Amino acid sequence: MEPDTTGRTADKDGESRMSTKEAAYRVLARKYRPQSFDTLIGQEAMVKTLANAIASGRIAHAFLLTGVRGVGKTTTARLIARALNCVGADGTGGPTTSPCGVCDPCVAIAESRHVDVIEMDAASHTGVDNIREIIDSVAFAPAAARFKVYIIDEVHMLSKGAFNALLKTLEEPPEHVKFIFATTEIRKVPVTILSRCQRFDLRRVDADMLVAHLTRIAGEEKVEAGEAALRLIARAAEGSVRDALSLLDQAIAHGGGTVEEASVRDMLGLADRGRILDLARAVLAGKVEDMLALLREQYDLGVDPAVVIGDLLETVHWLTRLKLVPESAAEGVPGDQAARGREMAEKLAMADLTRAWQMLLKGLSEVRMAPSPIMAAEMVLIRLAYAADLPSPAEAVRALTGKDGAPPPAAPTGHPGGTTQEAPSTRVAGQEAKAAAPEATMRSGNTVLALRRDEAATASAAHPVPADFAALVRLFHAEREPVLATMLKDHVRLVDYRPGRLTIHPTERAAPDLAHRVRTCLERWTGRDWQIVLSSEVGEASLREKELAHRARLREEALAHPLVRAVMERFPGATLSDVRERDEPAACIPGESGDEATSEEDLS
Repeated sequence: MEPDTTGRTADKDGESRMSTKEAAYRVLARKYRPQSFDTLIGQEAMVKTLANAIASGRIAHAFLLTGVRGVGKTTTARLIARALNCVGADGTGGPTTSPCGVCDPCVAIAESRHVDVIEMDAASHTGVDNIREIIDSVAFAPAAARFKVYIIDEVHMLSKGAFNALLKTLEEPPEHVKFIFATTEIRKVPVTILSRCQRFDLRRVDADMLVAHLTRIAGEEKVEAGEAALRLIARAAEGSVRDALSLLDQAIAHGGGTVEEASVRDMLGLADRGRILDLARAVLAGKVEDMLALLREQYDLGVDPAVVIGDLLETVHWLTRLKLVPESAAEGVPGDQAARGREMAEKLAMADLTRAWQMLLKGLSEVRMAPSPIMAAEMVLIRLAYAADLPSPAEAVRALTGKDGAPPPAAPTGHPGGTTQEAPSTRVAGQEAKAAAPEATMRSGNTVLALRRDEAATASAAHPVPADFAALVRLFHAEREPVLATMLKDHVRLVDYRPGRLTIHPTERAAPDLAHRVRTCLERWTGRDWQIVLSSEVGEASLREKELAHRARLREEALAHPLVRAVMERFPGATLSDVRERDEPAACIPGESGDEATSEEDLS
């Protein structure tokens, strides 16, 4: 015992013992590695097959174990090696699926020091020379075991030459040799190798089984762990036992000896399940303001935006299953969340859920690739919120064919002039609008479409009646109807225009229902009745034709300009790419030709 400079007593032997204790600590994934087939969870089918093979003496000369990371491939390989070489506590035993764990072969193999069990990592030994060493040693009998066992991990990493060198030996090995291969990429293993092995697919461990396993280990470690916290860990592990134990180890350290749901969420950067349900409700109801606030709240708490979108994907899938198989989908979910989920699933149509799934799935890749994930996540949710306002295919067909006079749905909350928006299925169910009755009469070879509007569709005018046809087309652009605006500009010839009455001659490329769609939009935007007359007269040139003619005239005038001619002469081969002007003429549609503003001919 020696006093230190601070007056404390230092025990050198105690410090040595503490250092030894700290150095001896093993992570849970190694400490609780299965030592027998009985403790290997989630692989009952494989264990049964091996047990029957060993009991009947039909032991294959090569095994191929495949599965995702952490499901027990290497552990299973070592267990097979022990099962084949165990001699029992009295030294007289034979191959068994219940190794004693106390005989010399069992102990040596468990400690990875048995001379006849050779483990090789193919990721760092990929060449032909490494395989040639194995081939050369195969001929020699085992030194201290019943079988010489070669365990090659990540076998898919071997080179093509190495696989070819192994083929003959693998097909006809000596009776005292067994090969065990492990891989996570079964598709990268040549079929010539696959055909020479007995294959076992180790499946992901079920979440409930993984939670029970973690609960047992937490009890043995004297750690308080809530079921909700362990479920979060099992969910994050995605069926991998090793990942689950590593996360449990981290959670114990993070929580200071206790594992709570809040601390696990904080450690994993997960969003709260209840808040995700709130977010899903806001998104699917089109409530933009609430939706953005909830997303920003999760982001401020440190949750990755990609995780939020992924959780929304999972929630949409869960709601879909709740709608189809309510009983099984609600298993393992807290009662309050299950009740909220059932309520949402009842109100949402299947079309809404499938559309949300597709948009979120596409949006998830956008968020992962975007330079600013939070901005990309916001745009994904905004797109989905406005999609919630779109009509169903049946509604769209009725609207386009004129068989449904229902007014268009309101914009989502947060849109300028928008109104409060409910979930899509709530909005649609039982709200069949009374169809407007079109009347058709023949007048001087013209088809006059005098269509009555339902009284419910009458609303206050949002726009004044356009002064001319060009202003009418600009109105369609302003109201975000680019398809109709382009049709009116490119494929319609004006015959006559008066406020409330439009006489046109559509070309062959115009839509058959153009008159009905134009009339519906104009009545909604202006608040008054409109007549759309389809005339047999050719009428004026279309707005696009007038614009092109005007551009051609400007180009000719520009080419005749002395300054332009001087430039063209000074620079042979030069061409005039564009002519711009500040004020577009009335015949053209300002802002739609794609030209920037300049004054007269801007030649600078």
